[in-house]
Amino acid sequence: MKKSKDQMNKTMINLKVSLILVIALLPAIIKAQKTGGSDFTLQAAIDYATKHNANYLNAELDIKLAEYKNKEVIGIGLPQVSGSIDLKDYFKIPTSLIPAQFLNPNAPAGTFIPVQFGTQWNATAGISVSQLIFSSDYIVGLQAAKEFKDLSQKSLTRTKVETAVTITKAYYSVLVNRERLKTLTANIERIKKLYDDTKALNEAGFVEKIDSDRLELAYNNLLTEKEKVERLIGLSETLLKFQMGYGLTEPITLSDELKAEQFQDLESGTNIKVNYASRPEFSLLESQKRINELDLKRYRMSYLPTLAGYAAYNQQAQRSKFDFFDTDQKWFPIGIVGATLNIPIFSGGQKYYKTQQAKLNLQKTVNTMDYMKTVIEFETITASITYKNAYASMLTQQKNKDLAKSIYETSRKKYDAGIGSSLELITAETALKEAETNYLSAIYDLIIAKTDLDKAQGNIK
Repeated sequence: MKKSKDQMNKTMINLKVSLILVIALLPAIIKAQKTGGSDFTLQAAIDYATKHNANYLNAELDIKLAEYKNKEVIGIGLPQVSGSIDLKDYFKIPTSLIPAQFLNPNAPAGTFIPVQFGTQWNATAGISVSQLIFSSDYIVGLQAAKEFKDLSQKSLTRTKVETAVTITKAYYSVLVNRERLKTLTANIERIKKLYDDTKALNEAGFVEKIDSDRLELAYNNLLTEKEKVERLIGLSETLLKFQMGYGLTEPITLSDELKAEQFQDLESGTNIKVNYASRPEFSLLESQKRINELDLKRYRMSYLPTLAGYAAYNQQAQRSKFDFFDTDQKWFPIGIVGATLNIPIFSGGQKYYKTQQAKLNLQKTVNTMDYMKTVIEFETITASITYKNAYASMLTQQKNKDLAKSIYETSRKKYDAGIGSSLELITAETALKEAETNYLSAIYDLIIAKTDLDKAQGNIK
């Protein structure tokens, strides 16, 4: 009995210790549940999109399709083996006419006797093998299948770049709107305090009611603007989730911050490098050019003969009744080995015209590549200029924000000292709000410009 009590005491102690540990770890567990899987840096958001974005997933499937297509083409050159079983029931045996003189020399000439040859039951079972020995289509097809797989891989790279650009813009759109909300909230708190103080002074008879009304109007306008920004944040978050392939109703946390310090000015004399090969669009055209060249090669080689070998072995049986499984009855073997050489002689000019079409398609791709080079150069130059302008604008708006803040502080001190008007203070506050908004917009424009420049230079992988 005493032993049983000791065991119960130990059990109770263990339960208490476990309960204490659970209570101690509960905040960490709750926090992990809240943030686990929903806290994203920009790179994490891009990585998530590569696993859940439908366009990217389809591009990955295209690579697998290309691999299977490549194996399918390889299979054409491997031995083709097939088996067959043929069973016939001649419930009416075919009738043949033979000259009557074969059986009766005295029969009139030109007369025939109907006879039936064969048996009612006939069966044939066998196996056949064929092997492609030489085919120009097959040789070129193997090369084209490899290029098609490479094309699919480059298409995946292009999709990844486009996904990264889209996610980057959507991600920073959310951050900018959140910063805008913080700024508006600070402005509202500032105006609210000023409004409450002015209202109290008005009730005490120290300031006119119009001063209080002006501040109330400014306060109400800020509240309305805050509601708009809150809805805009919801919209921008939904867009980001959509681009990521993330649950639209699931909460999401963004851990990166807006930092103007991460950007550098591009000196006017800096040479912008143009690297065509780093752009997936140009790389895709290079693969397309090689495919067009192989297509032309295929039509040029179509004048060559095709050689294939084959072999077949069959067993044949003829019965008057269905007794094919009777081991005492014989099956008669038939074997054959051969080769077929197919020599193209004249096809009505089809091969020639197909060759000419392939030449024109190749030239079109070459022309498109030349045009793409110009496009890449244009995009790179334009993106660099846009970035320089965006950087200069950001610096200007940063100065304007600091200046507007200084003006507001001066106007506030004058108002508190009774030597400034409420109209002057509201004007300064409005200018500060606009300067802060313009600064955030300038940062966002700078981020977009930097993203476009990286894309134009092929720096996004």
